[in-house]
Amino acid sequence: MTRDWWKHMVLILGTIIVLAPFYMMVSYSFKSPGEIDRGEGGFFGRQEMMIDPRCVALRQPDRADIEAARARFVGQDDASVQASLLAETEADCSLRPVVFNYSKAFTEAPLVRYLLNGVIVTVSIFLIQIVVALPAAYALAKLKFWGRDAVFGLVLFCLLIPVHAIALPLYIGLAKLGLTNTYAALVVPWTISVFGIFLMRQFFMTVPDDLIDAARMDGMSELAIVWRVMLPTAIPALLAFAIFSVVAHWNDYFWPRIVVTGNRDLFTPPLGLREFKGDGDGSFFGPMMATATVIVTPLIVAFLLAQRRFIEGITLSGMK
Repeated sequence: MTRDWWKHMVLILGTIIVLAPFYMMVSYSFKSPGEIDRGEGGFFGRQEMMIDPRCVALRQPDRADIEAARARFVGQDDASVQASLLAETEADCSLRPVVFNYSKAFTEAPLVRYLLNGVIVTVSIFLIQIVVALPAAYALAKLKFWGRDAVFGLVLFCLLIPVHAIALPLYIGLAKLGLTNTYAALVVPWTISVFGIFLMRQFFMTVPDDLIDAARMDGMSELAIVWRVMLPTAIPALLAFAIFSVVAHWNDYFWPRIVVTGNRDLFTPPLGLREFKGDGDGSFFGPMMATATVIVTPLIVAFLLAQRRFIEGITLSGMK
């Protein structure tokens, strides 16, 4: 064992702490309510057939059903016919826990709509943030003008302001403009990212000035240099910023909960989890964890696909 064994132990412990909630989330999405309550069944659960209580409640046989079924149950009284119909209903409402959880995730609430809203909001925010951040970062990194350092200091200062501190003024302004319960309320407050400006500025500092001077000699304007020269070199940093931006706004519960107050069609994925919070007995913990798994999966896939570029952007490797 090397002298650095303790470093590896710390990293392994940190990995376990980080992955434990994801392990529980995925495991609960496979289990039945009883297994979740009792904490048994292993990772995948026993996958024994279970009865969906809501399905049975919605299909309880009434007087009309009993009268219609008399031809199939000749010689039986009403109680026996009702019991037979109830047994058939329970058989029809029996399914595996994993099927129950994931089917409820998509049928109990319009999860596809919530995922679409999440895509619309996060992509819109990111694209507008890039339109603002790239020219601003280029000016702070490569242009010489009076007060540049003061402006950059103001950018750093804005990084210290928590979102919660400005939430109330933002909400009041949007309410007076009549923009609450709209996509604009979810997108507009976050279109300027001081972190994006800071990150891109730091990356642009690594780009050689000779490249910019050559572009100017070719007759390119400053805006043309931003979009035709600086943008292609900044792909690693953009992907890194995209991960931060998309994850932050995809998982944001605080702000959508404030500005989306009555229109379920505008719910983002985190707000969709509220659809399963009503059952105090825990019977919908499985569908809730299935919903959380569906919500998290696109972020994990996107990160794995962009992992190499993400690391390059974070380390600010610049041009190769």
